[in-house]
Amino acid sequence: MSDVKGYAAQNATTPLAPWNFQRREVGPHDVQFDILYCGVCHSDIHQVRDEWGGSIFPMVPGHEIVGRVTKVGSAVKKFKVGDLAGVGCMVDSCRECESCKKGEEQYCENGNTGTYNSRERETKAPTYGGYSNLIVTDEDFVLRISEKLPLANVAPLLCAGITTYSPLRHWKVGKGHKVGVMGLGGLGHMAVKFAASFGAEVTMLSTSADKEADAKALGAHKFVLTKDKEQVKGVRNYFDFIIDTVSAPHDYNMVQSLLKTNGVQICVGVPPTPMEIIGFSLIGKRRSVAGSMIGGIPETQEMLDYCATHNIVSDVEVIDIRDINGAYDRMMKGDVRYRFVIDMATL
Repeated sequence: MSDVKGYAAQNATTPLAPWNFQRREVGPHDVQFDILYCGVCHSDIHQVRDEWGGSIFPMVPGHEIVGRVTKVGSAVKKFKVGDLAGVGCMVDSCRECESCKKGEEQYCENGNTGTYNSRERETKAPTYGGYSNLIVTDEDFVLRISEKLPLANVAPLLCAGITTYSPLRHWKVGKGHKVGVMGLGGLGHMAVKFAASFGAEVTMLSTSADKEADAKALGAHKFVLTKDKEQVKGVRNYFDFIIDTVSAPHDYNMVQSLLKTNGVQICVGVPPTPMEIIGFSLIGKRRSVAGSMIGGIPETQEMLDYCATHNIVSDVEVIDIRDINGAYDRMMKGDVRYRFVIDMATL
């Protein structure tokens, strides 16, 4: 076993604090790497505070993990010591179901194994995430990271990046499409970058007027203040797709009204309350509402390679690990542009 330093929540009400634990020894198919940076996802807060239920404590959050390989197992073929590597939201799956065989391990019919707040398939031991100094993961769930891009800015691609890249690719969004992006946060800013890069006309849909300049700097062509009824009226029946990244309760019927015939509202945010949609919002123009969750390992690697080729990274604020609880408070207020990333050298 390897001794590891990290930050953990001991229960749903206490702040994150230093906590030492152990990782397994490197097996034949494992890759071990020192964690250099770890992004801070809004879902870290949900799980640390047990807002989704079933949280396993002590909990070491973090699933946007990048670092450099220090040890590989005897059967490992994809990595060598010294390589940059990353781990996203999953560290295993059943590998046998239809979804896994398609490279869509995120939809594993037997449940994928989360990077943290989950249990290893064989030992049933809890998994611990990237708010720590090293990780050991099966090479099939480790991603290759390019040396071309700033590493701290790459970390959020492992969740915020792939969560928005995957649905845009699934629905073949590109030139000639009109895409709305709801919410300019960690997910939304990546949705703007990818949709614009794919050639779509991109409109930021936001409740905050002061987000307009940022949205356009990120690549949005237009901006609509959703609190302004006249601006909203001007884009009714306008969009082919709306990427909805909002994780707070909001008016789904208003969103539906902005879609063309056959338009799709793609939900990647997870509000704490059930969505309410009037049937006529859908059937009147054969609109639909859909969901999407991260991407499989092959698509995540595709996304990382695309970002390296097209120089796409997340906009981040790098923080010390000791500031993580304050960062959570700031995230709840929307006070980050657009992703916190922990510098693990500060651990």
